[in-house]
Amino acid sequence: MIPAPFQPLASRQPDGMASSTPLIQALPDHFSLPLAFERLQALPGVLWLDSVTHPQPTLGRYSFLTADPVAQYQGDTIEPVRQWLAALPSSSNPELPPFQGGIAGLFSYEWGASLENIPRTRFNDLNTPLLSVGLYDWTLATDHFTGQSWIISQGFGAASPTARFAQATERLEQVLQWLAAPAWPSPTRFTPQAPAPVAPQFPTGRHPLLTSNFSPGGFREAVAQIVRAIRKGDSFQVNLAQRLLFPARCAPADLYRRLRRENPAPEAAYYDGGSFQVLSSSPETFLRVRNGVVETRPIKGTCRRSGDPDIDAQWAQELFASVKDRAENVMIVDLMRNDLSRVCIDNSLHVDQLCQVEPYAFVQHLVSVVSGRLRGDCDILDLLAACFPGGSITGAPKVEAMKTISQLEQVPRGPYCGSLGYISSGGMADFNILIRTMTQALGHLQIPVGGGITAASDPAAEERETWHKAEGLLRALPI
Repeated sequence: MIPAPFQPLASRQPDGMASSTPLIQALPDHFSLPLAFERLQALPGVLWLDSVTHPQPTLGRYSFLTADPVAQYQGDTIEPVRQWLAALPSSSNPELPPFQGGIAGLFSYEWGASLENIPRTRFNDLNTPLLSVGLYDWTLATDHFTGQSWIISQGFGAASPTARFAQATERLEQVLQWLAAPAWPSPTRFTPQAPAPVAPQFPTGRHPLLTSNFSPGGFREAVAQIVRAIRKGDSFQVNLAQRLLFPARCAPADLYRRLRRENPAPEAAYYDGGSFQVLSSSPETFLRVRNGVVETRPIKGTCRRSGDPDIDAQWAQELFASVKDRAENVMIVDLMRNDLSRVCIDNSLHVDQLCQVEPYAFVQHLVSVVSGRLRGDCDILDLLAACFPGGSITGAPKVEAMKTISQLEQVPRGPYCGSLGYISSGGMADFNILIRTMTQALGHLQIPVGGGITAASDPAAEERETWHKAEGLLRALPI
């Protein structure tokens, strides 16, 4: 719950915290980010980076909720964001969670494709911005490992330290008022929108309103085509997805609450981009930066969970021993090492974990960890450009795989396989990979699901894997 009223401003600075800016308010132990989301969900640019699993010291530990950025940008070039980055404070408070205000939002899959001049897809329906980001001057931060929460207010954009302190104070007071108010009812008043025309869609046989961009048998045919191309030497691996569509039938914030309950994940997120909303239960960390050290956690290799611990343990052992799945994972590890080498110090790259099985709500994955130290002449935007999109959702070699994806999928991925995340004051950053993700736009819910195709792939098995991955998403739909 959120108590009201809060403490007066004079008592807000905890011992040992900064006395100027940023302003920091420690929140009570029973503070609830889900309840805060109910109060803030109607604000422009609301972003909830939401770790919905049992926290570990380094994974799923923090959640952040922010909204109403002091500046917003939607477009296709990174330069406006680079100007914001140059103006961010260079220091941060080491006693607080890593996002303390800064740049946050969406980097879409097509932004990464534009960096490599990948041909556009045949259809351009349900188009969303390549970039949709904001400069956020306050955040609510929760450390799930310790149970502590804070409001952090920065006063970005002010011309002097005095003005910055005054602006940070005003914004902190404003957030407290929003939190103490009754939940805003407007987001739950959903008016169905006539779905916009889309590229050809085909029945899936799962629900009368659930369709796919592939005809019956079409996904298996596309997998077989990729296998033949790989055996000819065109590439090593291609990540192919089918895009499921379902009519938007409820408010996106309400649907996200259902999703986080049905399919909890350590890299879950909700983002309102105005004309579209992103609802993600992603398990995958893309890039994490702490004190100049970069870490990526590519996922490749999947098996189901049964609900029976003994059966799950057996399936996990089979996944760990699978030559095909381990080969997929190792290929992406090599690709990510190559991408990181473009911006990291020579000889600083390490494979810290290789092909370990990690359990999630409906599936188990093979997960590896690669780290390196960012060069002094490279910033976090350089890092994103060097690695985007993540190799685990393209294939290898990356450019050739992306060309195949564009040709066979025929529709934009949009937020799917892009990333939501932040670059904080002080140079810390976190970005996920938007798998297990829905995008609500123009009267539709887009629900792409895919997997890595190799020379050893069986088309029918690859199609079944997409439905395994869709299970938690489909359970959240109001059907």
